[in-house]
Amino acid sequence: MKNLVIVDIGSNSSRMAIYKIDVDGFCTEVRRCKSSSRLSEGMGPEKYLTPTAISRTIDSLKSFKQIYSSIPNPTVITIATAAVRQAKNQKSFLKKVRKKVGLNVRVLSGREEAYYDYLGVINRVKMNDYLVMDIGGASIELVRVRGRKRRDLISIPVGSVNISERFNLKNYVNGADLFNAQRFLKNIFHRVPWLNKASHYQIILLGGAARTLARINRNHQHFYNVDYLNGYHLNQHRILGTYEMLLRKNLSDRKNVNGLEKDRADIILGGLLPLITLLDELDSRRVVFSDGGVREGIINEYINKYYRKY
Repeated sequence: MKNLVIVDIGSNSSRMAIYKIDVDGFCTEVRRCKSSSRLSEGMGPEKYLTPTAISRTIDSLKSFKQIYSSIPNPTVITIATAAVRQAKNQKSFLKKVRKKVGLNVRVLSGREEAYYDYLGVINRVKMNDYLVMDIGGASIELVRVRGRKRRDLISIPVGSVNISERFNLKNYVNGADLFNAQRFLKNIFHRVPWLNKASHYQIILLGGAARTLARINRNHQHFYNVDYLNGYHLNQHRILGTYEMLLRKNLSDRKNVNGLEKDRADIILGGLLPLITLLDELDSRRVVFSDGGVREGIINEYINKYYRKY
């Protein structure tokens, strides 16, 4: 029995998941932890991780280490995504993590992050053609899948945290800021040459903003388990209605919305705006949620490498 630990240093949250893998390669998740370390907060156009954000993140990693150190012989894989990938002080941050926590961090390229998203959802999605969209704190990954094969992928260096900061979407939002944010996103999407090939595709949605959107609606629909998201779907009308509801509230009121974590209330409008924009651009009518993603993609790769021969 192998104990595999994946530590994911994200732009908005740091996460850890512990899995047991048996001799046949069957994987079971036994624990999951999350910390809202907000590493990308305050990076600005200079793209420097701030001392406060670094300290928060290292504290989170130390708390994870206390947990996985209690299990026998853990194999720990540590990854970092957009915030660290973009940071000009990346080397300094990685050195501090190595010194203070003892973790060697693999910084994923944007294409690698998008590819692992694809690996993480391919066995969870029962459709042939779709667009994977992962909205993170500092990047958006898009993967066009046709005939269950990845055809195109891209990572775009904007996400829920930096959109919210740049366009003042944290508290009450005025029309000019929202218009400028959406125009900014439209211009970015128009520069993706293959995106029009995904016109009318259903969107497989990943990321923290995705989970929040699903939980808000599952709460509203009185589902017993609001956290079970895989295969759950929403139509465009429901998504736009949810966004309008959030848009009408200030930050204080959003914190009281069922299904919306208080520590995400300030970035949820910026986090969902890329989806709202893309739904309009592609005339997509339905979004399907998946519990797969980068971590699950890395697990699939690990199991295929060490346990299965194809």
